Amino acid sequence: MAIGGSGERAEKEHRPSPIDVHVGSRIRLRRTLLGMSQERLGEALGLTFQQIQKYERGVNRVGASRLFDLSRVLDVPISFFFDDMPGTVGGSQGFARRVAGFAEAQDGFQDDTLQRRETLELVRAYYRISDPAVRKRVFDLIKAMTPPE
Repeated sequence: MAIGGSGERAEKEHRPSPIDVHVGSRIRLRRTLLGMSQERLGEALGLTFQQIQKYERGVNRVGASRLFDLSRVLDVPISFFFDDMPGTVGGSQGFARRVAGFAEAQDGFQDDTLQRRETLELVRAYYRISDPAVRKRVFDLIKAMTPPE
């Protein structure tokens, strides 16, 4: 067994890639917005809920065919999993320029609003309102109750 360097390499291999973490967080976001459990998503894909957990944490990398299956089950385009990715994560200058506005808005500011359970439950409840007129009135009410920006 060789000593020196191999331990560092093994440790680095087990550290999730920022891209895998981002894709996993988008899987979790969409699953939660749909009110779907990890178990139910796993069943739809022929996986265990533990495998779904690993995808959502970015521990396991999502392959192309699995990403395709996830997009079908979660009813989103494949690009959804890469939306809102900070430019520093992708590494591509062209990609970084396309998301520069997002990256600048996030610079030095950690806003976890979209990751909060309360936000996800509120959005889910809002979209369960079947009458568009009622939904618009609820939206207008919430806007009226918030302080101006």
